[in-house]
Amino acid sequence: MPDAPAAPGPAASWREDVLGPEFQARTLLLPGGAEAVLVRHVPSTPGPSDPAVAGGTPGGAPPARTAVLYVHGFVDYFFHPHVARAVAARGHAFYAVDLRGYGRALAAHVAAGRDPNLVDDLALYAQDLDAAADVVRAAGHERLVVLGHSTGGLVAPLWANARPGRADALVLNSPWLELNESWLMRGPATWAIDVVGRFAPRLTVGSVGEHYGAALHRETGGEWDYDLAWKPHAGFPARAGWLRSVRRAHRRVARGLDLTIPVLVLASDRSGPARSWHDELVTTDSVLDVVHIRERAPRLGSDVTVRTVVGGAHDLALSPQPARDAYLTTVLDWIESLT
Repeated sequence: MPDAPAAPGPAASWREDVLGPEFQARTLLLPGGAEAVLVRHVPSTPGPSDPAVAGGTPGGAPPARTAVLYVHGFVDYFFHPHVARAVAARGHAFYAVDLRGYGRALAAHVAAGRDPNLVDDLALYAQDLDAAADVVRAAGHERLVVLGHSTGGLVAPLWANARPGRADALVLNSPWLELNESWLMRGPATWAIDVVGRFAPRLTVGSVGEHYGAALHRETGGEWDYDLAWKPHAGFPARAGWLRSVRRAHRRVARGLDLTIPVLVLASDRSGPARSWHDELVTTDSVLDVVHIRERAPRLGSDVTVRTVVGGAHDLALSPQPARDAYLTTVLDWIESLT
């Protein structure tokens, strides 16, 4: 990820989040008028000082030593209170960021004339993560663990690689390290996208499959409730400029990153069809190829641990039981093993 200018200090106030009084959100003001939104789990984070400063939790105790910062995937946002509670139950602070153009930050992005969920260069997200990390560090936490899912699992290691010292460890939940397509799409078509994305960045070149989202959502038989305006089953159009940047990021990972911090990579034990309905949509990774994840993971750095979650969904945190608890236990045990 190329270096990007540091974001200006965020100045917005904390407010009650859409998830209810257990969570608060604040807008992060970024260069060029862009916005991201940081969410915090109130019981596990410092009190209502504004802007965030060290000083303790609402009960007066010092800030948790370790803070976990969650980074979502594509066609996604933070709606996982059970993850925040699990982290808090182990004595850690929990934060999440909705990147520019996603979830809580979607309206401002679209109002500025930009496409939902998209940027032409993934390097811009370094500004979002810088701003989020600044708030977390200012709250007095000594250690920052970034937990990235899917596209967030691609953005986070690129950011950490370009920003040594910003994160102390990474946890990657089904990271998008390679395109789950045929050799034709991963080879010649990618070369074509590299040209087309430069001259016609807004050309629509694809979309996500709708079946996985439908299998997750409560209204269509799933276990989870989330805002379908922010995470629609059919997703948002994937455009050439964005895919060009993604594929360049994939190639960067394939060449190898230089991370020296500990990295935990988790994936399901199997992949399922990504473009059709099937009975194992939430017990397999039906978005990415888990073989790609396992093959690319060792190239992230010098201290990479890979773990398999049997019966896990693409978002391992949304897996049915017992895979969900197995995932959370593995993550939290690993975090606590860090010195």
